[in-house]
Amino acid sequence: MSVSVNPAALAASLRRLDRRGDTISLRPSLQRVIEACDQLFDVDGSGLMLTDEHGDLHYTAASDGPGTLLEQAQIETGQGPCIDTFSQDAPVETTDVTADERWPDLGRRLDGLGVAAVLCVPVHLAGVCVGSLNLYKARASAWDLAMQSALEKLAEVAESMMSAAVAADHAGELASQLSYALDYRAPIERAVGYLMGRDGLSQGDAFNLLRSAARNSRRKVADVAEHLLDTGTLPGEERT
Repeated sequence: MSVSVNPAALAASLRRLDRRGDTISLRPSLQRVIEACDQLFDVDGSGLMLTDEHGDLHYTAASDGPGTLLEQAQIETGQGPCIDTFSQDAPVETTDVTADERWPDLGRRLDGLGVAAVLCVPVHLAGVCVGSLNLYKARASAWDLAMQSALEKLAEVAESMMSAAVAADHAGELASQLSYALDYRAPIERAVGYLMGRDGLSQGDAFNLLRSAARNSRRKVADVAEHLLDTGTLPGEERT
């Protein structure tokens, strides 16, 4: 069975969010986007993951316990649809995350926890992907293009809220993290491209390798990216 959305309900939800889009407090504003997802879509939960200054995704808002578990499990395993959406800057979907061969570790972690179908779309700031807006269902389900399009419109609302908060420059730690991520996303993307060419990796695997090198060297991922671009090696690698 596919999951769909009512166009009139979507329009009404976007109007309500737009009327409250001038709020400076960023986290409560983004939580309202999640609440709109739950009200609008016939799903079991939703969530928002955003990058920090280290290039790691963190859950910023979630509608319930299983949604938080989905996001936390991806952080712990380093794999999943939300991470792929962020690293590839493209929508990602699965009918059943627990049986999807793309993320075996994540599937094992989530088995029996009430998360199956997942749909993710990128969230941007100034044209740069900084996170992922996500829906999930407890049972295996297909997603249609109308659902993806509707979720992308809500992601645009979140993007407007973040842009306003960052421009205001007094929206707290989250806005500061997003500002850093925006400043350093370009060298990170170049470093990912370099690793893809050097090691024959997929975009997702190259991004995860860069993040792992940053963790192991206790440096920010942007610093590791610049080191790689300058030297051709990751911290800890020996030149050949």
